[in-house]
Amino acid sequence: MNIDVDKLSLSELKSLLIAAEQRRQLISSRRPIALVRRKIIALAAEYGYTIEELFGDQPAAEIVGKKRALRRKASKVAAKYRDPENKRNTWSGRGRMPLWLVQKTKYGRSVADFLIPGLARPTARKDSSIGQRTLFKQG
Repeated sequence: MNIDVDKLSLSELKSLLIAAEQRRQLISSRRPIALVRRKIIALAAEYGYTIEELFGDQPAAEIVGKKRALRRKASKVAAKYRDPENKRNTWSGRGRMPLWLVQKTKYGRSVADFLIPGLARPTARKDSSIGQRTLFKQG
């Protein structure tokens, strides 16, 4: 870590000195790691354990730390809509409508006009009955 001291202001220099002094005091007050390691091994042996039994093959920092849940990567979806003027402009029908499609539909064209022929059907609207359960009375 390199800090360019020439570019720091007076207040930044003072805060750097205070932080450095606090860090120096913390490090100097700690006991040597070899001494702490010996005490931990002796304490574990006093209770009839070995370090391997207590911590396994993992370092102690991994055991104490919280494990984060893995996030699934979103899968790719095939495009349903394509701009006839620029073939690279496509949209899957999911999420927010892209700006190129917003601009085209603003002037009276329908979103269905941009469907890729043979590959796609229109995305259902919220007020559409596609995919909604309907209840019929029998009797």
